[in-house]
Amino acid sequence: MWGFRSSTLANIFLLLLVAMSFSVNHVSAAKQFQNETDRLALLEFKKQIYDDPFGVLNSWNHSQHHCQWEGVTCSTRHQRVIALILRYKQLSGTISPHVGNLSFMRFIQLAENQFHGEIPQEFSRLKRLRVLNLSSNALGGKIPENLSYCAEMIAIDLTSNKLEGKIPIDQLSNLKKLEHFYLRTNNLTGEIPSSIGNLSSLIRISLDFNNLEGNLPMEMGLLKRLSIFSAAENKLSGIIPASIFNSSAITVISVADNSFHGNLPTNIGLTLPNLQVLYVGGNNLYGNFPTSITNASGLEILDLPYNKFAGQIPTNLGDLTQLKRANLNHNLFGNNSTGDLDFIASLTNCSNLRILSLSANTFGGNVPKIMANLSNQLTELFVGGNQLSGTIPEGFGNFVNLIQLGLELNSFSGIIPRDFGKLPNLQGLRLDHNDLSGQIVSTLCNNTNLYYLDLSFNQFEGGNIFDNVLMNCQNLQYLDISQNNFTGIISPHFLQTHSSLMYIKIGENLFSGSLPPEVGKLIHLVDFNVSHNQFAGDIPISLADCSNLENLFMQANFFKGTFPPNLASWKSIQQVDLSSNNLTGPIPKELEKLQYLRYLNLSYNNIEGEIPNTGIFSNASQISLIGNNKLCGGIPELEFPPCPVIKGKNRGKLKVVILLSIVLPATLLVLITVLLYILVYRKRERRLVAGFSSMPTGVDKLLRISYHELHRATSGFSSENLIGSGNFGAVYKGRLEKHGNMLVAVKVLDLRKNGASTSFKAEYKALRNIRHRNLVSIVSYCSSIDSKDDEFKALVYELMENGNLDLWLHPETTDKPTSSRSLNLSQKLNIAIDVASALQYLHNHCEAEIVHCDLKPSNILLDNDLVAHVGDFGLARLLPKPVNRSSEKEGSSTIAIKGTIGYAAPEYGMGLTASTLGDVYSYGILLLEMITRRRPTDDMFMDELDLHNYVSRALPEQVCEIVEPLILCKAGDGNRRMTPKRENINGGREMECVISLLKLGLKCSQRLPNDRMHMNEVVSKLHLIKDVFLGARVHQENLEV
Repeated sequence: MWGFRSSTLANIFLLLLVAMSFSVNHVSAAKQFQNETDRLALLEFKKQIYDDPFGVLNSWNHSQHHCQWEGVTCSTRHQRVIALILRYKQLSGTISPHVGNLSFMRFIQLAENQFHGEIPQEFSRLKRLRVLNLSSNALGGKIPENLSYCAEMIAIDLTSNKLEGKIPIDQLSNLKKLEHFYLRTNNLTGEIPSSIGNLSSLIRISLDFNNLEGNLPMEMGLLKRLSIFSAAENKLSGIIPASIFNSSAITVISVADNSFHGNLPTNIGLTLPNLQVLYVGGNNLYGNFPTSITNASGLEILDLPYNKFAGQIPTNLGDLTQLKRANLNHNLFGNNSTGDLDFIASLTNCSNLRILSLSANTFGGNVPKIMANLSNQLTELFVGGNQLSGTIPEGFGNFVNLIQLGLELNSFSGIIPRDFGKLPNLQGLRLDHNDLSGQIVSTLCNNTNLYYLDLSFNQFEGGNIFDNVLMNCQNLQYLDISQNNFTGIISPHFLQTHSSLMYIKIGENLFSGSLPPEVGKLIHLVDFNVSHNQFAGDIPISLADCSNLENLFMQANFFKGTFPPNLASWKSIQQVDLSSNNLTGPIPKELEKLQYLRYLNLSYNNIEGEIPNTGIFSNASQISLIGNNKLCGGIPELEFPPCPVIKGKNRGKLKVVILLSIVLPATLLVLITVLLYILVYRKRERRLVAGFSSMPTGVDKLLRISYHELHRATSGFSSENLIGSGNFGAVYKGRLEKHGNMLVAVKVLDLRKNGASTSFKAEYKALRNIRHRNLVSIVSYCSSIDSKDDEFKALVYELMENGNLDLWLHPETTDKPTSSRSLNLSQKLNIAIDVASALQYLHNHCEAEIVHCDLKPSNILLDNDLVAHVGDFGLARLLPKPVNRSSEKEGSSTIAIKGTIGYAAPEYGMGLTASTLGDVYSYGILLLEMITRRRPTDDMFMDELDLHNYVSRALPEQVCEIVEPLILCKAGDGNRRMTPKRENINGGREMECVISLLKLGLKCSQRLPNDRMHMNEVVSKLHLIKDVFLGARVHQENLEV
């Protein structure tokens, strides 16, 4: 990528030459134990490794010479260790300082493991060291200043760790041979020292994703060999020094998402003739487009979004014949006049152009017809959010590779060109919010891959669009044709053959007829809006079969009859509007039981009878019932008249019923109280003596802790020690004095809640015999009575000092210390891998399959090293192996499984059995939440929008509008609102990581279980994503170490 292939080959050849020069020969038995210093140093290194899941170090024993140990390379002549290469082995531990005794060491490659602690100061003894790669671990502390003694050093890669403090450039400036210096994705602070100019051999430096601040030093211009400079996602400010733009060797400048201001030099293309990549998006740059940029004929990526650039785009932009991506969105380009898009003609020379984004500027005039002559390699074209007018020209059918097309939010008129039906790979089409008219071309759905179609807010017309146009859109999931002039009926055949539809929005048209019963075939339907049309007839009973429905809008039609039965099947329903129809009969009692319903409008119908007063009916602000004159009762705030009192002959019977209803329960209550007192009194002594009597066997390895010790450890379960609460109880921080002042988390069950006792047993049963680094470790349990003689149950875990993931993702909800901290992309990727590894273990490597059933951020705990541990197994289910899906109902019924709304798999709401694929769904939602920092229950998710669809609609061109700003889009100074500044982020490999994670989250959170991945696949995919994320340093910066 970026045109570095020739130098890549040169570096690979160099490394191969070194490897060949020092390759290992088989050593004779006589030489097996020479060079004892090296052997002992390696064994000391092994001692510090406490987790070796692949058994990599099994060969490190006395049965063979240490030069034959896996990952060890020795010189041919002296049999001295010259390389330690243990990349991507998932080793956990610290790096032993004895590595400093390997005096002939030249290459250390320990990347992509789980080393923690600090970088040993003893590395300074390695005078021959050339390459040090410790990337993608959890190393903390500061960068050792004494690395300056390694005078032969060529490359240092410390990316993706937890390093803190300032960059010791002043000391490291002695490394005159240093060519590659990678520090991205750490917690480094301070300014970039001016002494960086002393690293005279430096070719590539990467400082992205840190907390560096201040100005870029002018001395950067002294680095005459510098080819790649990358410092995106920091807090840098000021003006980008002119000296950087005078370094003719530079091929890549990436300073996006900082707070730089000023202009780009007008002569940038003259002073940087070798420039291939320019990322300056997400700053406060202004001024006109630098016309000289066209002299950098090798430019492939031009990324300027979210700035304040203005004026016209030069008409010779197409002189950049190698251009692959031009992202100019969210600026002030154009003058809302004809001729604003004249530069498009020259872009026809860019035969490799794949992405062109001009959205959210002030371009005016018409779209030139010559746009149809752009490269047929084009995959994404966005011109939405401008002031363009006129008709959409013919010729778009030439873009046979086009995947996303956005023409929304303009003033286009006329009809949709017929050749839109010639785009075989088109997946998303937005034409909404224009003035388009006429009938929809019948060939539009020749694009069988089309799954997202938005034609809303136009003047389209025509009848039977479902049969005549949309029938061939077999993969359609999102359909919005609202606010048009369509007529006709909803075709029953269309509904029957498009069961993949999740969002149907056809409101404010002229549709008529009845709603076909085939609507019940839409089993994936989430949002259904047919409001403000002319529909009539009864609401079909089959609508209750749409059990995933969350939002239903049918207001302002002519529906009649009573409510359909079985409304209780709408277990996920949140909003219902049936107002302004002709509905009759009573309000169904089932509506009281819909626990997630938060908006109900039944106004202006002919409903009668008593208004319920529980559930949603207990909150007047969430319901509207006006215009129904035959209703009565309800809570006082609704201001309906009371229902009539029963009179006449029935009054005497009523008194008897009332009397019996009081006397009988009172008598029973007295008897039950006496019996309970006798039972409790008899058991009290036994339970005081044996606090563990009710638990199963297999507890010998756990600490035995009494109620009184837990009471003392938590200061009487004081509010000061309260660290969280869950479905069935509260969690307290405690210190066990009798066990070395061990810090623990004590989960106290609230046994008054239904299911709490079952939760206690389920959690213990799930955790008692399993051990994994990414699962919480159970320390003890207690089943006894408290000081009030009430039943007491508690589980005791090791304390995770960094709290739960929810506090880190949503710090605004707490005043805890984490509220001022955030997780970077590397940390989130590691947490995602940790959680996936835990689920993989539970699903595949336990004696019985364990299904967690309640995976969510608050159930994921983070230790001091931000390693994730999955906890709270109160809803867990154990499935016997081999899993017989046909017999799961007996042992794994989900009747009692509630999970958490938003995270629980949709099939659980339909009463299906627990399965590992349910956990996969929850993991997918968790992954989307980690990247977007949007809860699945966020208030913004209503109508047709949920978290899954929110992400799906944004991929790929609008990713930066949905991801957490702190990941990809820095805020500026403290006076500016933190907003995403870059719309299209596919360009960099690190950006591709975000897109890959979102796609993985979408794949895991598919509505149909069989469409989801298994956790083995998820873990494998995550490691590939991590390879790309970390390999970005290898590929982009061109170093294999």
